[in-house]
Amino acid sequence: MCVICFVKALVHVFKIYLTANYTYNFRNWPVDFRWDDVRSAGSGHRALTCAAAAAGVWLLRDAALGGDVQGRPPHGARSQTQCLLQQIRELPGQLASYALAHSLGRWLVYPGSMFLMTRALLPLLQQGQERLVERYHGRRAKLVACDGNEIDTMFMDRRQQPGSQGHGLRLVICCEGNAGFYEMGCLSAPLEAGYSVLGWNHPGFGGSTGAPFPQHDANAMDVVVKYALHRLHFPPKHVVVYGWSIGGFTATWATMTYPELGALVLDATFDDLVPLALKVMPHSWKGLVVRTVREHLNLNVAEQLCCYPGPVLLLRRTQDDVVSTSSHLPTLPPSDVEGNRGNELLLRLLQHRYPAVMEREGWAVVTRWLRASSLAQEAAFYARYRVDDEWCLATLRSYRDCCQEELEDQDWGPHGPTFPWLVGQGLSPRRRRQLALFLARKHLKNVEATHCSPLDPKDFQLPWEL
Repeated sequence: MCVICFVKALVHVFKIYLTANYTYNFRNWPVDFRWDDVRSAGSGHRALTCAAAAAGVWLLRDAALGGDVQGRPPHGARSQTQCLLQQIRELPGQLASYALAHSLGRWLVYPGSMFLMTRALLPLLQQGQERLVERYHGRRAKLVACDGNEIDTMFMDRRQQPGSQGHGLRLVICCEGNAGFYEMGCLSAPLEAGYSVLGWNHPGFGGSTGAPFPQHDANAMDVVVKYALHRLHFPPKHVVVYGWSIGGFTATWATMTYPELGALVLDATFDDLVPLALKVMPHSWKGLVVRTVREHLNLNVAEQLCCYPGPVLLLRRTQDDVVSTSSHLPTLPPSDVEGNRGNELLLRLLQHRYPAVMEREGWAVVTRWLRASSLAQEAAFYARYRVDDEWCLATLRSYRDCCQEELEDQDWGPHGPTFPWLVGQGLSPRRRRQLALFLARKHLKNVEATHCSPLDPKDFQLPWEL
């Protein structure tokens, strides 16, 4: 009996030793995958050259930074002296913006990168790692992004046991929030729902190195997607990108850059960082805050979202006061859904994809529908307009089929005819309202939860497809 006890104790000690090495010696691990390991054969995305790698992957900057502002004289129209004087005048603002972004700004936008927070959460992170490895047979891997940052990832493979609905055949890449880690973050919902899951930590979070600025985040997301496609060998159409809160930036960047990916789910996400930043900073700092966000922390989620042609589902949390700007509206309570920035995300998406439907009546009725603060109010509003789901589906499918016959695959994307669609032209105002409500309900789902509440596995669903 003593021999058996000794063996059990030895196994327990050995297990603790492995866990300790697993947690603290990750930086000494060999690299499992690099950004340039992608072979040109069979890959639709070429690896960056060494020169391009220094600058990082491409980001959507021009629209947010005013590159297309009308009325601005072209660069060639101004003399070199004028340009030099302009640069000198802007230098103090640029220095102040840089200092704010790399100190208080980064801590506010990405508090999970602070050393003290990581140390405080270390026991919970270790327990989360143990749970993923022991219960779900997780495989930890070190990836190297094009900027040299090492990205800490965890992969749970369900392909051998996909379940009755085949969820395990799909991979959900989870993009965490600004204080989230894969060890204890949003991946629990798709994981418990039976999907294969790939979690990763932002640069500067957990075992990942670097600092969590948008460029570094996008570089990390790029190598994560390449790892999923070229090392884990998931077909692009079976890859779902799931972004929670600030993770919506990297999630939309991935689907914008890799439009062949299967679907996008955004949970408690905002359209743009500027309104949220202005909510928490002094009003007198407005100019500096806007400049700092645009130049250093430009999380332009809505712009990137409109560049993805695939299925999209937005999860709006009805008790979310983190991504809400209702506090600036005195007539609204802080948690009122009317101030939720997810509303703007939906309106921007529908207006881009279905501009004819969202003209006047369509925009107005969707805006009113978004004010419903409960599932019962939402259903009652939908029923009031007597939306005919079958007619809406038939109208959309008819337009898609007509496009297929006319285009003959010339402008056919990985998910069908490219957006925007001109469906809805010539419809009566009543029919336009019905179609707008139908599309809004298919693209946005209300979840009665707060911002930081774990998502119920039954609420994690794949987006609607026509």
